Amino acid sequence: MDERRALLVDAFTADPLAGNAAGVVPEAAGLTDAQMQAIARELNASETAFLRPDETADRRIRYFTPTQEVDLCGHATIASHALLATEGLAEGTHTLATNVGTLDIEVDGETVWMRQNPPEVREVDVGYDRVAEALGIEETGLSGLGADLPLARASTGLPFLMVPVEYLSDLSGIDTDGDAVVDLAAEFDCTGVYAFTFDTLGSESTLHARMFAPGAGVPEDPVTGTASGACGAYLDRFGAFDPTPAEMRFEQGHFLDRPGLVHVEASRAMTDGEIRVGGTAAVALDGTVRVPADDGEEILEA
Repeated sequence: MDERRALLVDAFTADPLAGNAAGVVPEAAGLTDAQMQAIARELNASETAFLRPDETADRRIRYFTPTQEVDLCGHATIASHALLATEGLAEGTHTLATNVGTLDIEVDGETVWMRQNPPEVREVDVGYDRVAEALGIEETGLSGLGADLPLARASTGLPFLMVPVEYLSDLSGIDTDGDAVVDLAAEFDCTGVYAFTFDTLGSESTLHARMFAPGAGVPEDPVTGTASGACGAYLDRFGAFDPTPAEMRFEQGHFLDRPGLVHVEASRAMTDGEIRVGGTAAVALDGTVRVPADDGEEILEA
């Protein structure tokens, strides 16, 4: 029976058991799609990254939630490269082949930076009443910022519905209707709903966010790198700051007792498509998973 090293690496934090846990299989060459899906289901992290050789990039990566493959995952990318850095990966820029194209990943000391795809941001035609009902909060908690920051679909590789919320108390009170969130995200071809407020816990933080993607098997994600990059592009597009700061700090995960921090560079998002997200990571679990042959049976021994 095949055995592979498998880890849980917590991204966007310096401490284990915080931030966003990603499964990482650093040597995934030869695994079938069914085997990778089974391992992801067994590890039960929001996403598990599988690394393998690539002919044109430094390495290839694929991401699986417990239920399906997704094209891009920020926190699993940060977690994977932070792990590689502790095991000898040199500082500097490394290329990573993904389902959405080849990305540049920079290792800078303990921080890993992920350059995202050129942003796409557009307003969406949806009522605040519907969004409020899906999120389980009062409509007044959403509409107060609408004149300057509209509801919008933003993507830097994966699309998210951007929902500005007035106060942290409104954000903390979210009680989602999972089916309604699935329908809302699907209508605008989004992975999930990213709600945020400028009312923060940390004095140096730019915003506090929560992200819900039940349609992808993630009722709420602790800390979301791809959505943070999309939000950075959104803030730059609609002029939330004058000018957009060179680096922003996004809090997330506190309402799940997994606090994390994402660094976002988006000041040139709309001028030249330059946007990066960065963070640190810590290994929480390092072990071996036993993988049965892919004979059509979705069974995994651990």
